[in-house]
Order: sequence, then C-alpha cells, then structure tokens
Amino acid sequence: MRLRIAVALAIVYVVWGSTYLGIAVGIRTLPPFTMLAARFLLAGLLLYAWARFRGAAPTLQHWGAATLTGGGLFLLGTGGVAWAEQHVHSGVVALVVAVVPLWLAVLDRERLSPVAVLGLAIGFGGVALLVEPGAGFGWQAIVVVFTSLGWAAASLYSRRAPPSESAFLGAAMQMLTGGALLAIAGAASGEFGRVHSPSAASVGAILYLVFVGSIVAFTAYLWLLRNTRTSVVGTYAFVNPVVAVLLGWLFNDEPLTLRTLLAGLVIVGGVALIVLAPSRRYPQRHEDFQPALGEAPVR
Repeated sequence: MRLRIAVALAIVYVVWGSTYLGIAVGIRTLPPFTMLAARFLLAGLLLYAWARFRGAAPTLQHWGAATLTGGGLFLLGTGGVAWAEQHVHSGVVALVVAVVPLWLAVLDRERLSPVAVLGLAIGFGGVALLVEPGAGFGWQAIVVVFTSLGWAAASLYSRRAPPSESAFLGAAMQMLTGGALLAIAGAASGEFGRVHSPSAASVGAILYLVFVGSIVAFTAYLWLLRNTRTSVVGTYAFVNPVVAVLLGWLFNDEPLTLRTLLAGLVIVGGVALIVLAPSRRYPQRHEDFQPALGEAPVR
C-alpha cells in the first residue's frame, strides 16, 4: 500500500506540475481559450461516457451546479492560466497559481488559525515579491492572482452544490460546461479565425493534457483521497509549482532567476502552512469525504 501511495503521489506531483508546460506548448500554435475548450470537451466526453456506462445519471440541478463550478474552475481559473502564459513564463504562472489555497483560507474563514494567518502573510508576501514592478512579469501575472480567486470561489461552491452520484460524473459535467464556456469565450474574442494549422507539438500537448493530465492524474487523486490522509494528498499544492518551474527551465528555456527562486520558496512555504494547518471544517474520515474537483487543479 505504501508503494501504491508513493506512485499515486508521484503521478499527481509530476503530472499536474507538468500541465503548465503542456499548456505553454499547446498555445504555441493554438489560441488559449480554443485550445482549452478542445481539451476539456474531449476529456469531459470521455469521463461522462465512462460515468454513464457505470450507471450514474445527472439531473438538471446537477448541470446547473456544474455550469457555475466549471465556469469558475476552467473559464476563469485555467483560462486565466493559458491566457497569461502567452506573456509570462509557465513556471512563474504556476507559482502565482499556488495562491489558490491562500484564497481558500480567506474565503472560508472557519479554516483560519494562527498558523493559517501566518501562511497567508508569507504566501501573499511571496507573490508581492514575484510581481513587484521591475521583476519583469508585468500585470499579466497579477491578473492570474485574481483569476485564481475565481478558481477558489468555485471550489468552495462545489462543496455546497448538490453532489452527483460519482466524482467522475461531477468532474465530467464540470469539464463539459467549462469547455463549452471556453469555446464561447474563444468565439467571442475572435480566436476561431486564428485557428489554422496547429503543430504536431500543440496537438500532442492537448492529448497529453486530456489523457494524462485530466484523466490519469485525476484518477490517482481520487484513489489517494480514499486511501491516505487528506493532509498528505494536499501536499500537491506546494509541490506542483516547484515541478512546473523546473520543467519550464529544463524544456522551455525559461530563466531561473534568484528572484523567482526566492519568491517561489516563500510562496511554497506559505502554502505549506495553509495546507498543513489544522482544519475545523472538513471531515477527517475518508469515507465521509466528498471530493470536489475544485480541490484537484486539473490544469
């Protein structure tokens, strides 16, 4: 069991950390919203077919909740990531997105403890260091800070939304509705007219994001939630940014500056305090835990 847990954690750590690089490759020859729409619609259709095959069936109420959640998670959250990666290095974007647990702590006040408050101060201090004028990352990185707020708000809403029959069905509906909203955003912004001949690398990146990023890693995440402590699973929040920075440096020629390293260390430290702080709201027994896709950064 320990070996299985270690393998599943490695999948979540590396794969979700690599999705930032996957997005960067995908948008080289495809506009961001259109690329993400293709990714989430395909992944959603596959997961939806699997969930229906296993007998799960949604209601109209479920679709309404999925639309709200999918809009916050994928149109705002992941859409903001892909849009920003046109202007900002993928590793830097991953570090900024690491503020999601900090936003969750701010919005969900019952979670705040002295340790969490300290984590908030440290984490947002790291973001300020990263996006300080003169750091070279511009206002696009600041936009990601606030689109991450949409991801966090949708995550909290998903915990109160009517639960679907299975986590796979809920994830599929959120991906489908989020993908549809991304397609609408792409059409409204004139992206469809800019889709010509995507490169093999961009197509390969989409397939990687669909099958490995959205399906394999998400399955490993759900398995972990049912077989180990949630505090252990939550460590992805401060490992994914480190993986993203290293992969961007190794494979995408992204600079690894002292400021980035220092800001990343500060942000990851703050997130670690938030994730590991004692929680007064969430259930501790795994059989009572209903995982929300908002807690799984399907980037």
